[in-house]
Amino acid sequence: MRHTRQTVHPSAAGIPMRPSLLAASLAIVLASSVLPAGAVEPPLPQLEAYTVRESWRQPIAPVRIADRTWQIGTAGLTALLVVTDDGAVLIDAGMPQAADALLANMARLEIAPADLRLLLSSHAHADHAGPFAALKRRTGAHLVANAESAALFARGGTDDLHFGDDIAYPPVQTDRIVMDHEVVSLGGIDFKVHFVPGHTPGSVALTWADTREGRPVRIAYVDSLSAPGYRLQGNPRYPRLVEDYRRTFQTVRSLPCDLLLTPHPEASGWDYAAGDAAAAQALTCAAYADGAETRFEAQLAEAQATSR
Repeated sequence: MRHTRQTVHPSAAGIPMRPSLLAASLAIVLASSVLPAGAVEPPLPQLEAYTVRESWRQPIAPVRIADRTWQIGTAGLTALLVVTDDGAVLIDAGMPQAADALLANMARLEIAPADLRLLLSSHAHADHAGPFAALKRRTGAHLVANAESAALFARGGTDDLHFGDDIAYPPVQTDRIVMDHEVVSLGGIDFKVHFVPGHTPGSVALTWADTREGRPVRIAYVDSLSAPGYRLQGNPRYPRLVEDYRRTFQTVRSLPCDLLLTPHPEASGWDYAAGDAAAAQALTCAAYADGAETRFEAQLAEAQATSR
């Protein structure tokens, strides 16, 4: 389990933002990257109702993914901040208790709460959408989601198809409903929504263009493809679950994908505690889909064998 604190990438000058903030931003980011030797923030408190591994609660300093894209979540849960010329976008946010840690990492990048304009989401489970209600109150950001996720957000994760009321979180209202292949734009960055139902009926992948070391890079943030403990056959709440998963595997393989990230970083080979080597073992979208499909079909075959 990874608990080592990550220092901020030293090349902070490439953060795109308003020119008036650039010099101050650079100074603050560089100053914040100087930490006492061995300094590690304590993990966020455990929830009584929904206990998770420590890495999901372990704050880390921002990890640079590309020129405009940063990981500001915990060691074990992705929360991507994309800084545009007209404000910032946060994609996923981790556990319900993570709001303060996210805002602290935004401050390290000289992003004020009011500069956060949009909240996007992979899916509406508590370990990825938990702080959205708090972040909306404290920043004024608008939440964008599809209709399936919006319904689950409004219920605070209760009456989940697979988990019932076990992973509830503060309810939050969606401000804009999006459709498959719709584009959400801010400050010159276009985020394309791709429906990838399976892990939840509202699961999505998001793709956008960034640059890294002066070269264009197509980023794909793809939802989880796992089915943890799910009833795969004859599920009355999700009759076409198997068909959705199989279609999703094909969708993921076809995404524009120079760089893949996932809500649980280890699923796509990332290690946020490894600094500049965080992506050393990163998977391609095709490899991610292939591995998930193999595991899903094995899980389905086992379920079919037991039901005979």
